[in-house]
Amino acid sequence: MQDKVKFELEFPIHSSPTLLYQYISTPSGLSEWFADNVNSRGETFTFIWDDSEENAKLLSKKSGERIKFRWEDDEGESYYFEMRIQVDEITKDVSLMVVDFTDEDELEEAKMLWDNQISELKHVLGSV
Repeated sequence: MQDKVKFELEFPIHSSPTLLYQYISTPSGLSEWFADNVNSRGETFTFIWDDSEENAKLLSKKSGERIKFRWEDDEGESYYFEMRIQVDEITKDVSLMVVDFTDEDELEEAKMLWDNQISELKHVLGSV
């Protein structure tokens, strides 16, 4: 199996960091833009899209700042996906940083998927 490549994306978002954190860290917030439905039981989050279901383990989170998950399929690997809120100290501009891993031949698709997901997030936040 080939190693996955790490990539990082930055999305400027017109939102308060506090509100944005609710949308990236809670099942109800994630259900609004990331998946059709999200449930959590302890550290396990279940993401549901149409007829498919994926489980992810919550690896870490820092309130108001970031959240990191690992897909169940990647158990035992060092792969994860992280969403981190970054605020520019001078301008106070808010960005959502996304770190993820994918197969090299699927890199452009993965970036497009995140673009689409974050567009949906911006729409929900009224940050279009």
